[in-house]
Amino acid sequence: MPIRLALFLILLFGCGRLSAGDTGTDRSILIERHWQHFTVEENGAYQVEVELVKTIATPSAVELHAEQFISYNGSLDTVMVIEAWTTKPDGRRVVVGLQQIREQQEAASAEAPMFQDTRLKVVIFPDVQLGDTLTLRYTVRRHTPLFPGQFEDFTVARPYRHKDFRLTYDLPLSMQLQADAVGFVPVAGDSPPGRRRYAWRYVDGDNERFEQGSVSYFDYGRRLAVSTFPDYASFAHAYHVRAAAASEPDKTITQLAADIARGLDDTQARAVALSDWVRRNIRYVAVYLGPGGVVPHPAASVLANRYGDCKDHAVLLQALLAASGIPSSAALVNGDDAYRLPAVPTLGVLNHVIVYVPQLQLFLDPTAGTVAGGYLPPALLGKPVLLADSGQFAVTPAYQPARSRTATRFDIARDGSSRFHVRRTNGGAIAEPYRQAVRATPQSDRDGFVRRMLTGLGQTGDGLFEPGDTDAARDDYTLAFSGATDGFLRLPGPVALATTYNFWGGLGDAVFELGREPERRQEFVCPAVDAEDELRYALPPRTRVLALPKGLVVDDGRFFYRSQYARQGNAVVVKRRLQFRHTAATCTPEDYRQMRPALERMMHDLRGQVVVQGR
Repeated sequence: MPIRLALFLILLFGCGRLSAGDTGTDRSILIERHWQHFTVEENGAYQVEVELVKTIATPSAVELHAEQFISYNGSLDTVMVIEAWTTKPDGRRVVVGLQQIREQQEAASAEAPMFQDTRLKVVIFPDVQLGDTLTLRYTVRRHTPLFPGQFEDFTVARPYRHKDFRLTYDLPLSMQLQADAVGFVPVAGDSPPGRRRYAWRYVDGDNERFEQGSVSYFDYGRRLAVSTFPDYASFAHAYHVRAAAASEPDKTITQLAADIARGLDDTQARAVALSDWVRRNIRYVAVYLGPGGVVPHPAASVLANRYGDCKDHAVLLQALLAASGIPSSAALVNGDDAYRLPAVPTLGVLNHVIVYVPQLQLFLDPTAGTVAGGYLPPALLGKPVLLADSGQFAVTPAYQPARSRTATRFDIARDGSSRFHVRRTNGGAIAEPYRQAVRATPQSDRDGFVRRMLTGLGQTGDGLFEPGDTDAARDDYTLAFSGATDGFLRLPGPVALATTYNFWGGLGDAVFELGREPERRQEFVCPAVDAEDELRYALPPRTRVLALPKGLVVDDGRFFYRSQYARQGNAVVVKRRLQFRHTAATCTPEDYRQMRPALERMMHDLRGQVVVQGR
């Protein structure tokens, strides 16, 4: 997620643990002062002066905050001044020397020469202890603006205590700054002659705990978005005019497109094949929009280098589509868990680029190495996107087919040992992620998979992993594993047998994932579920079934859940079916209150047990 200053990201994005006695405020440090002053020029260049003063309040914060980071782009920025020191409780000052300020590449660009201009200044504070106050002052000049003649910035306030956190933007009179502020209030002040100064102050207060599975803090938290762009359409145009030329196909790309699409007459099949080729053959370098710039490298150079970031993948795919006669547009979207856009346009939220094919109403993410063409990564479902060529908004699909079917069998011997076999079929959007996970697992790790799986279930034993066809391009993928375990059942009993085993995200995992918060105050991601499980216990001779759970049906308009328990000869069979689909990719706290009774019934059913006794 692109934030102008990695220092702010690292310090205020949630380092440290939440205090047990507070709903969500991290008291490991206290921000005494955090000032950012931007002086913007008419061409969009600017200089930012930062002062950050914080006190170490807990021992755990020493290691986390003794090193601080300043992120910059070597092609766009110059780090002009860095001053830093540690102030001891008795007033002594320990100055950070030049040898304690290091420079390094961003991790994502370490093996990608095209991105070696994304850099970090690492400021190492000496002799940091509990009670010390750390002061960092620095100045960065953005001499080459991302968007000529424009300025935008995005700030999130993370849950520390802040005594004095303010942001000031000093602009020429010719530039009008718009803002969307939540948890920040304007501060009155004078403006220099010929300039207009805007300032905001953070309103400190209690913070809510981050709930598991909730949407991004950007959607509901305290943040400040500022921009000189009058609207999103002008923002899209500014991106498009600088990126469009990079997506022009040359002869090599045209020939490649013809080779990939040969024999495919259907337009959608060609588009998907081209996207699949890019995601499989072009290495993804995770450099976000903003820190890595907004102008993609030419499609021909991306193809020649065989790597690029999201905007580079997008221009190459657009070039291939154009060569195949398929018009497309770059689409700006949030690649994380933010589902709402601020009222003013900023790269702080629109940090990812995908491709939209209007004639097919099809979104493609060629950076998604584990998601087959025609599908989107789950994080991109139900998101607003800004189409670069038209400036209009669209919305990605809230739902895409994704189904799982698991059949598990245990053949239990009279001595309590068991042989087992598990067969899992994944279909639709989740087929390729499972194939990719297996392909990426070394054979040595596959050999120990069953043993590790049994250990996780509290069992000892071994077995064989059956990877299935990991190279197929079908819309479903089946894997299996089998083996034996000792002491599975302690006969003669009576003994309780679990009715739920979750292997790599089974039906039970989906229910418990949805229901893991007792109540919710924040919106949360609620993906669709289509799962079916069958569990069969083949019991040894002369084993009685003392108790079977009662079957359950839940059908409330959101969930359809059915469980069945039956004795079939010498076997006990448990069947479960779950379907869940919401009208959006996210749910509200009110949705959760309505869902909770059904979730509790299903979780109770999943914890049910079969009781047996040997004779």
